Amino acid sequence: MGTTRTSTTLIAKSLIRRVPSHSLARNPCPRRRPHHIPQRPPQSRHQFSSQTTTSSNKDWSASQYLKFERERTRPAKDLLSQIPLTSPNRIIDLGCGPGNSTAILRTHFPESHLTGLDSSPDMIAKARQTLPDIDFQLGDLQTYGCDPKDGPVDILYSNAVYQWLPPDTRLDTLTRLISTLQPGGVFAFQVPDNFDEPTHESMRAVAGSGKFSKLDDLQWGKVPFQSPAEIYDAFKPLCEDVNIWHTSYYHVLDDHDAIVEWVKGTGLRPYIDLLDDMERKEFMDMYLAKIREAYKPLYDGKVCLKYPRLFVVAVRA
Repeated sequence: MGTTRTSTTLIAKSLIRRVPSHSLARNPCPRRRPHHIPQRPPQSRHQFSSQTTTSSNKDWSASQYLKFERERTRPAKDLLSQIPLTSPNRIIDLGCGPGNSTAILRTHFPESHLTGLDSSPDMIAKARQTLPDIDFQLGDLQTYGCDPKDGPVDILYSNAVYQWLPPDTRLDTLTRLISTLQPGGVFAFQVPDNFDEPTHESMRAVAGSGKFSKLDDLQWGKVPFQSPAEIYDAFKPLCEDVNIWHTSYYHVLDDHDAIVEWVKGTGLRPYIDLLDDMERKEFMDMYLAKIREAYKPLYDGKVCLKYPRLFVVAVRA
């Protein structure tokens, strides 16, 4: 099996320290029970879909997402460092967002032809403004396929995208994407793996408090991402190598409100987008109270947000 390892970093305004990598304890590839979610998760910028789903049509905010640009971009760099290609011709950044991940791809592979895809007009507008020389397009991940007339794609790269896909069809979508690659092509992605973190446990607790009837049928966030074992078993029949690892980042933020600001740009969206203004305020007040209970202040009054992420780099057979 490909490498499985755990490393830890501490990040504030700058990287403070890095704890050396070490092996995962006991079972490095724990298996989770199969799950089935009949209702697809709410619209996300990473779903590349212009269709209305169970949430709202509200666009994603590039400015909100980029409030923590340094911290959000670090995993994209770590993922890129493990791609075993030196001179790829074509790279597709699936779920490019405001272009922060596309920018590091361009720096690392200056001679490659880059295309960024995202479903959010606001994200694409910001990306085009920041990187006017890159081809950015609105697109749909569910139906995306490499156009043969453009030549083979060498890298399909995704930074924090696939957690938004419906859990019961996620692996089917990922293996379909891998199957579009030529032998030697690379499928690389990282996703948050924070299902058991207080930030996400608190979301589910507030949503299930009985105060928000609009959230009663919301299935989003009720199951974790697939385990390393499930991913490996799905990918290996198509791949010559599957490299999987897990990293926990520790972000030192100013206060509890900063934690809320972080998740308000991503994980909280499926919940708060379904609520009206008064309901949203009540939800956010309850959520902030739980965050204050869960995260104890540090010596200087700041708080430390643990953010685990799962990384995969697969090479097509």
